[in-house]
Amino acid sequence: MRSLFNPSRMAHTGRSTARLGTLGVALLAAVPLSLPTPSAAATPPTTTSAPTATATATATATGLTVEEDRLAQAAPQEILRRSGFAVWPREFGRGLARMTTYPQARRYVETEGRALWRRAVDRAQGRGPAGGDLSRDDDRPLYWARLGMSKELRQWRPGFGLSASQRASLLAGLERGSRGQDSIELPAGKRLLRIVVTGFDPFQLDADPRRSNPSGAAALALDGTTIRTASGEPARIEAAVFPVRWADFARGTVERTLAPYFRRGPRQVALFTTISQGRPGRFDVERTNGAWRGGYPDNVRESRTETVPIPPGVPTVTPQPQWTTTSLPYARIVAAGTGPYPVVDHTAVTEIPVGGTAPVERPDGPTPGSTARAGGGGDYLSNEIAYRATLLRDAVWRPALPGGHLHTPVLEFGPGNTDPANGQVTDPVLVQNRLAITQQVREIVTVAADSARGAEAGTS
Repeated sequence: MRSLFNPSRMAHTGRSTARLGTLGVALLAAVPLSLPTPSAAATPPTTTSAPTATATATATATGLTVEEDRLAQAAPQEILRRSGFAVWPREFGRGLARMTTYPQARRYVETEGRALWRRAVDRAQGRGPAGGDLSRDDDRPLYWARLGMSKELRQWRPGFGLSASQRASLLAGLERGSRGQDSIELPAGKRLLRIVVTGFDPFQLDADPRRSNPSGAAALALDGTTIRTASGEPARIEAAVFPVRWADFARGTVERTLAPYFRRGPRQVALFTTISQGRPGRFDVERTNGAWRGGYPDNVRESRTETVPIPPGVPTVTPQPQWTTTSLPYARIVAAGTGPYPVVDHTAVTEIPVGGTAPVERPDGPTPGSTARAGGGGDYLSNEIAYRATLLRDAVWRPALPGGHLHTPVLEFGPGNTDPANGQVTDPVLVQNRLAITQQVREIVTVAADSARGAEAGTS
């Protein structure tokens, strides 16, 4: 399986289910308690700054997005059935049919998007019915149910006038709500550390629609939980997930989600960690992030090769830097012994040095004045979220805020279950490794939180 970090270089305390929307409450009662069990290298990046696109998000013959079209395949349908999430799109569509005004529809869509996120978090953390025999730690039901709901919304023809911009606004509200992006709830108080972690959707689904992303699973497992630092102090974790789509990042989805909690105030974060799937068999703490998009196709088969675009209106640094640097306590994390996988302080980048024209790999980070071609996390969206988050950290004048990017091991299916043409959607090895990765993410975040308390005390 390719990594999200760079396809061309791949070698508890929770919230109550009472907060679900009206549809969510009904579906919790309706889901069954059990169901029957039914790489090649990418093209190297070019040096052009012009974006290229191989497809657009909605340019399919069906009028749906590329991601929504994949719903018709057997694997997504089985994942939805075996988790109890197959009912969400159907019931959401029935609810849409009852909407009589745009404001009413907007409230409904936003409420039910948040309800889907909350149901996925609850399922991952052991609250409510499992809905089927698919393991609770699985991130995929959320992904496919969200697409089923967006498909219903895209095809909805209400009895009142609905403009294209209004439909787009409804779809955006569904996206934010069902990703946890607008329900980050960090309590105030000086004795509580506040932490934000982020994960990603599954990706490379044309090659294998069964794929899971351990970073998304970790986000669901950690959202709304409280951990204890070595000193015994509590730290609250809030989580969100992001799409594997270039266009969403260019529109500012990362900055819009994180900026309210990066700025100084009673609910400011003391630590942030963006997370994605990386190399096989190891965690990487990425030291340096680069301002370059390498062009590998995303989940809607769109390719972008350009400098990372900063949308207007978001806090940023001028002129835009080619590199940003982690402020995570990487030495402590690497030395801590957090779990079965080794953790690496990853320092390599690819640059065009001053006066040069060709990319050069540097094992120890960039040289002064160089142009980025790949950060430690590569030139795909995991590098980009790390670059955007750390650039935002610097833009709001919090350079000491501990934060950066963590790459998880690649999550692979067990032996004998690697062929998507005849393989099962899950197996014991997949589940065991996903659980181990999630637990080690929790331990790594706990180690980072210990250092974050000292950093916060030094700046308060």
